[in-house]
Amino acid sequence: MLVTQLGVNLGDLAAKKTISISDLAGKRIAIDAFNTIYQFLSSVRQADGTPLTDFKGHITSHLSGIFYRNARLLEAGVRPIYVFDGEPPEFKKQTIGARSERKKEAEAKFKEAKESGFLEEAKRYAQAISHLTPEMVEESKELLSAMGIPVVQAPSEGEAQASQLAIEGSAYAAGSQDFDCLLFGAPLLARNLSITGRRKVPRKDEYIQIEPELISLEDTLKANNLTRKQLVWLGILTGNDFNEGIKGIGPKKALKIVVECKSLDDVLAYAKEKHAYVFPEDIKAIEKFFLSPPVEKKPKFEYGLPDARKLAKILCDEHDFSQERVQKTSAEIEKKLKEKGEQSTLFDF
Repeated sequence: MLVTQLGVNLGDLAAKKTISISDLAGKRIAIDAFNTIYQFLSSVRQADGTPLTDFKGHITSHLSGIFYRNARLLEAGVRPIYVFDGEPPEFKKQTIGARSERKKEAEAKFKEAKESGFLEEAKRYAQAISHLTPEMVEESKELLSAMGIPVVQAPSEGEAQASQLAIEGSAYAAGSQDFDCLLFGAPLLARNLSITGRRKVPRKDEYIQIEPELISLEDTLKANNLTRKQLVWLGILTGNDFNEGIKGIGPKKALKIVVECKSLDDVLAYAKEKHAYVFPEDIKAIEKFFLSPPVEKKPKFEYGLPDARKLAKILCDEHDFSQERVQKTSAEIEKKLKEKGEQSTLFDF
């Protein structure tokens, strides 16, 4: 299994509000697991772009990201729920194949840059070649459970299931870097939960401060005079996890197109007439998938306190993490949860 991330790009069309992690205290966030773990694999790396590894050479970037960044959320009173992908729809396999080819190109450029000593360039290419394997997925689930964080298995797309949890009120918001959750109907989308802080601008000697964002579906639709169905069409034009979109059409141009359209057929006709572009035959299945995805209604899940022994076994014994740091972080999580009264309320659903 090779996992990459694409997602629809809404850019400035999204109705964003900058928040702090503390604003989400006491709230459950349904996190798209693959999207977030992929971010950890891309960002938690050494100076030359290579991932963190244990003494056996096994990659541990995902485990480091899961443990330390979720510790920050838990200490702030945030209640994450990690939602894992199930079986992808048939039409996603084409985009996965296309991304695999791009990864091969990035791998060659990474190797060349590293051998030439261009470490910043190497790191940039390395972030594009991260692989999420089945073994990493199982390791992630085991670590999350040891932290007391619930895991939900989606029948298909994790973003769709995370959005469903937000729709039905089982979660306050869906959590993902991609905007696709809005196309799946999530009322609120929380972004930048795992990548907050000072970040270097690629290829520039500049830094920016990344802050958490909360995006409202209702406000986004109202601000752009769109229906949710038209938002899906916009995502189809610009590209998303299931189709590549039309080159040269960004969010603003796509907006101008879809507001004039009454149906997806109108969108397809415009693409053919103005751009000589013919969408794949399954494009209507993609529209239907966004509007009515396969999800589990009201899945059961429960929280717990971190299990210090299990965490030490997984992280220290099996993957060479610092025992002192892991023990300290585990104790801080448990202390904060008890201080916030979480121990008595975590099971109140």
